[in-house]
Parts: sequence; C-alpha cells; structure tokens
Amino acid sequence: MSFMENQVLGYQSPLYGRRTTQYKIAPLDYYNSAEFFTGASLQDKLLGYAVTGGIPQYLNTVSQAATIEAGIESAYFTKNGFLYEEPQNLLRQELREPAMYNANITAIACGATRLNEIAATVREPGSKTAKYMKNLIDLGIIEKEMSMFSESERKGIYFIRDSMYRFWHRFVPPTTTLIENDYEHIYENKVKPFVPDFMGRAFETICRQYLLRLNVKDGLPFLFDTIGRWWGGSPITRQETEIDIIAASRDKLIIGECKGQNEEMGQRVYRDLRNKAAMFADKETYYYLFSKSGFTAGLIEEATRDEWLRLVGLGDLFKLH
Repeated sequence: MSFMENQVLGYQSPLYGRRTTQYKIAPLDYYNSAEFFTGASLQDKLLGYAVTGGIPQYLNTVSQAATIEAGIESAYFTKNGFLYEEPQNLLRQELREPAMYNANITAIACGATRLNEIAATVREPGSKTAKYMKNLIDLGIIEKEMSMFSESERKGIYFIRDSMYRFWHRFVPPTTTLIENDYEHIYENKVKPFVPDFMGRAFETICRQYLLRLNVKDGLPFLFDTIGRWWGGSPITRQETEIDIIAASRDKLIIGECKGQNEEMGQRVYRDLRNKAAMFADKETYYYLFSKSGFTAGLIEEATRDEWLRLVGLGDLFKLH
C-alpha cells in the first residue's frame, strides 16, 4: 500500500495527475463479513468478523473449517497457519523497522493508550514514537481517537483499529511456545475463556457500523453528521465517565451503550446511561441500548412506553434490509 501511494501515485511519480480514478479498498464491515459464515450462529458470525478485521482473504481462510473456532485454531495457532505470522510479514513489507513498529503495537495492545505511555513502554523519545504512530495510522492499523466534542489533540488516545492485529497481539505471542510444539487445544484453553473480554471493543465497533448503515438508509430518528465515543469529567456527577457511542447532528444526539456480555441488559443500565447523558440536556436525545444477550422483560416493557429508547439485540444487527 505504501508503495502504491508514495511511488506510483505520489507527487514525484510519472503518473501523478494522470490517473482518472483511484480506489482504496476498505475491509468489509460485520454485516458483509457474515456472508462468509452461512451456517454459523449470529454470535459466531460476529466472532469471525472480529478475529479477521473484515479482510476477505482472512475471512475465507477461517470459514473453511467445520466451525469458526476450528478455523481460528488452524489459522492462528498452528505453525503452518495462514495468520500465524501474518502481522509480522505485513510490517516487513511496508516498513523499514518492523521490530520497532511491532513493539509499539504491542505496547498499545497491553494497555498503553497515550503517546507518553507508549514512548515510555518502548523506551523511545516521544517525537520518534509520534512518527511511528503516524505511519501506523496511515496503514490503517492504529487510530487516534478523540473524545466527541473535544478540540484538544493532546487528549486523544491510540487504539488498534485493525481487529485482526488486536486479536493476534493479544493471543498469539503468549502462546508461541505451545504453537511451536504442536499443542492442539490452544484456542479452547488459552483463548476461549478471554473471548468475551476481547469482543467488548469489537462489539462497540459493530454497533457503530450498524448505526452508520441505518444513517445512510434514513433509518434513524435523524441524520447524524459525526459519530464516536465520549470520555472525560462529568460536570453533573463530578466523576470520570465514558459513553460508548455518541452520534450527533447540530441539535440532536443518539447516545448508546454496548454490552457484549452473556447476560441480559436491564433497566439499571438505562438509568445509568440517562445519568451520564444529563450533561447534554440542551439537545434532543435518543437512547440506543445494544445487547448481545437480549434484554430483561422490565426493560422491554419500558421501551414500549418510552419514545426516546431503542433496544437493539443480536438479531436486530442483521435486519438492515
């Protein structure tokens, strides 16, 4: 990708200014990725998307096995697996210092989200780390996220945008010895117990993609202009708080909560979300609650009476026609 952008299409290239069009092919979202897993459950379809990042070749590789879990085991946790060394190979193709870039990605995967934290972890100056971050952002591996409505670049945090990289850096390096010694049950014993936690961030991304799809279909109460997360100190509660999703137009908001755990979402979650949103009382606000495991009877009943509340279950994510 860097060769095409810099050498083929760059300012110094003979083709500069002569091309008639160009396409930058983005990964598939969760909805299109699900088509690779025709016989799988809805939860497994989301898992298949999360571990591949929506790249068709990776989706095809994982989907060849009898089950998604078997596909993940074969692709990631065997010596000959297609994805066992894939992130490292990609970095070698694109960058001159793959080991250093790999260290930066690992630092983020281990919880360092701010530039000074990443620099301290990899023991490099902040200016040099900032350059690494910029190149990884250009490659679509890392993203710098700003809190919604914030104008300060310094408050941005870094996270691994590419879900395949997130999965690989979390689970493959710690199990390398087992992989090299042909242990056959790595996914079952070393990965599966932690999948719900891994899926937390992926589920937020999926919920955001759902809203983006509905937005272009005019399927929401209003047409929003921007979407993201919000974090910071609440002027109402005087406490640090986070909101998973905020979609905003000039005077209207959608505020969302995403729960990927294996338990039904109840009315307390809705109360807590309304309390978090109290700081935006000057805007017309709709509340979207996303739950992978459904909702309690009390919350479902409340949604029938509350015109500002929408409940989105696992099945609803795939009803976009």
